[in-house]
Amino acid sequence: MAATVKGPVAVEDVNVTFEDQQKINKFARNTSRMTELKGEIEAKKKSLQNLQDASDDLMMLDDDALMIPYQIGDVFVSHTQEETQEMLEAAKDFPRFKERRVGPAAWWRPRL
Repeated sequence: MAATVKGPVAVEDVNVTFEDQQKINKFARNTSRMTELKGEIEAKKKSLQNLQDASDDLMMLDDDALMIPYQIGDVFVSHTQEETQEMLEAAKDFPRFKERRVGPAAWWRPRL
């Protein structure tokens, strides 16, 4: 059986209780938060993949004397290949993989 609607349907006033409205609001907040968290997870996965790719590329370098520029905030600091590898590993293991503006060590802020 298929339901058919003929012509415009009149909108009736629907009584919504206070409890029902609270449930609707809670559902909307939870849905919004879940959407935000999904976006954050995707961004963190992408950042982690970028760190892994940089680490893999660094391992393929042959020249140990080469200084590697490593971005900390808005500044690039040159380190040896070994130091840069250690910094990349530390950035991947950082427990609260905070939002990074640009580079893997943007969470570090010098004290002025």
